[in-house]
Amino acid sequence: MNDAPGWRRFTEWDARPLRNDQFARDDPEAGFATFSSPWDPSPSARLEGGRIVEIDGKPEAEFDILDTFIARHHLDPDVLQEAMAMDPAAVARMLVDINVSRDRLEHLARGMTPAKLVSVVATMSALEITFAYSKMRQRRTPGNQAHVTNAKDDPLQLAADSATAVALGFDEIETTMRVASNAWANALACTVGAAVGRGGVLFQCSIEEAEELRIGLAGLSSYAETVSVYGTEQAFVDGDDTPWSKTFLTAAYASRGIKARCTSGASSELLMGFHQRQSVLYLEARCLCLQRAMGVQGTQNGGIDGAPLTASMAGGLRELMAENLIAVWLGLECASGNDTRISESEIRVGAKITPYLLAGSDLVCSGFGSIRKYDNTFNASLFNGEEIEDYLVLQRDFEADGGLTPVTEEQVAAVRMRALTAIRAVFEELGLAEVSEARLLSVAVASGSRETESFTVGEVTRISYAIRDRGLTAVDVVQALARRGFIHEAENLLLMLRQRVSGDYLQTSAILRNGRVLSALNDPNDYHGPGSGYRMSEARWSEVREIRNIQTRDSVLANECRHDPTAAPWLVPQRIAAKGVDSHEVVIGVSPAFGIQINQTTAGHDLIDVLMALTQGVRDGGGKPRVVRIHHTADTSFLGLTAARLSGSGYGIGIQAKGTAVIHRADRAPHLNIELFSNTPVTSLEHYRAMGRNAALYASGEAPEPIVVPVDGQALGARYHVRVALLYAIETALVDPNAEPIELLLALGQEGRP
Repeated sequence: MNDAPGWRRFTEWDARPLRNDQFARDDPEAGFATFSSPWDPSPSARLEGGRIVEIDGKPEAEFDILDTFIARHHLDPDVLQEAMAMDPAAVARMLVDINVSRDRLEHLARGMTPAKLVSVVATMSALEITFAYSKMRQRRTPGNQAHVTNAKDDPLQLAADSATAVALGFDEIETTMRVASNAWANALACTVGAAVGRGGVLFQCSIEEAEELRIGLAGLSSYAETVSVYGTEQAFVDGDDTPWSKTFLTAAYASRGIKARCTSGASSELLMGFHQRQSVLYLEARCLCLQRAMGVQGTQNGGIDGAPLTASMAGGLRELMAENLIAVWLGLECASGNDTRISESEIRVGAKITPYLLAGSDLVCSGFGSIRKYDNTFNASLFNGEEIEDYLVLQRDFEADGGLTPVTEEQVAAVRMRALTAIRAVFEELGLAEVSEARLLSVAVASGSRETESFTVGEVTRISYAIRDRGLTAVDVVQALARRGFIHEAENLLLMLRQRVSGDYLQTSAILRNGRVLSALNDPNDYHGPGSGYRMSEARWSEVREIRNIQTRDSVLANECRHDPTAAPWLVPQRIAAKGVDSHEVVIGVSPAFGIQINQTTAGHDLIDVLMALTQGVRDGGGKPRVVRIHHTADTSFLGLTAARLSGSGYGIGIQAKGTAVIHRADRAPHLNIELFSNTPVTSLEHYRAMGRNAALYASGEAPEPIVVPVDGQALGARYHVRVALLYAIETALVDPNAEPIELLLALGQEGRP
């Protein structure tokens, strides 16, 4: 038996993209555990004289810096005993109960230790976590964030791609750079691009924290999320940080009107080697409690760089969703991960985004790679520029708002050129660089940096140093734009600077829409069951629906009815068709629209050529073809059966204008045909000729080998069914139930054409 050949399907599976993924077996000793580990503590807390002296089995004398910070700044002594005493399953049911308010659940979360929070969400299925997330997220209106980077740090492309991201509806734009020295140039370019089209798009330049703060102070960024938080003391210390230093940093951002989130996520401690053999969810729960204790607005959460590692573990995607649920349950804005491609399998990628899209999120992705994968300096995101339209269709499929809006080629061309001319004007006005027309135009049409005539890295670095060393700020950019006539863009950028002064977008879950702040304060998530919470307005739903490649009856008819109106008729009506008497006769019954409103099959074959192939095939088999138009039906089976009953041999062929065809026999049930060509889009003229030949051979009493049209696994339904349904609607509109079949003359010239 050991010598038995292997099943070839395994070899085929090995060739699929999924085989590039790696999967990990549960191994808590090595840190590979999602929801629980033998080294996870049991939930506990103890109060003495109003002071928390125990957390999750650890007495105060053994607290590390995380325990101390959580005890002093996260846990509420007034809620602690009530919350810790509750049954985890009972709390989980409250999370999915539409009659229990978010406020009540957030109140309880303030009295729960990390282990207690984990014990609750661990009881919930993926579906329950998704439902609870839709209820607990902070802001009512979903949003999204884009990555805008490129492999060359080209400021022209950054400006154009930022404007494109704004046109697509992203509420935030994040950039980083291949060369750290280019940070200032990248920031200025994205700031200008983000001001094109609409104001209010928040922007971040992701770099070392102190440098990022300097860029923010210059007004060239409006939010930050590089404040990393870890779930073990060793990981914090290794980064020369503590919860107190991170708190000071976020306060520094806020003091200058810069929105700030922390970043954490499952498996970061595992990647750093400081996992303490505890589950990734428990460590992440500690991170999230720390962030609430820091008073930060929100979190970039859900695996982030560690997401592929978490996804390698059993239940890993459920864990990523669970940590997002804990984040919003604690009252934090949640930029819900999805910024790292967790798999080579498009099926796994689509599956991962689905619960976030259905549940909604403050920011569905953090961030979505709005540029090509190879240009994504953060490494490929879950979704990238190549897959934007897939995401737009998912929104339409589920009637779910994922924060993006379809755009036309004309819209994109306009905003890209506007952004390019604006950044050129700023560079020239501020004496930073000259931009040639050829360089500008190459970027306007380029999908990615491999197609551009760009600045060299050295040129970008010199521009960046000039911005930094001259102390240029966003005010200088506003003035440069205004002096060069880019008034709208100057006003949009000035709007962001005014927001920095007012500080309104420092509210939890704040974004700007139409110049107005939307946050958890003035746009709170009010979901409490069917008919409540966020629903797309009719105007928004109209935007989401308008993707490319939408088929209509008129567009299909215009495409399929390729016919010269000046040409002579080639199917000429003769007389009412009578029953034939010749035993070799094969009647070919064509549908009402055949050669009239529809003139080609879905495979693109001219119906003249199809009918010639069928008639010649009948002759090849020794038969005599007769063509009849059938008016009382457009159904393929009934076309074939009617043709067979008119035929002297009792055999006939029925064919619709779109190309679907059958061989039928007069004494059979309507849908019990002899042969069927249902996969019209892959049916060749030779197949039709072979069908005609076989029909004639059946008529002469032979049993030929049936013709099978091979299909190579294409999703023919997805490719063609919309057109097919519309074509059939055209056919049925011409049906006359009382009309007799009419015999037709195939009137062709010497070249086989009318």
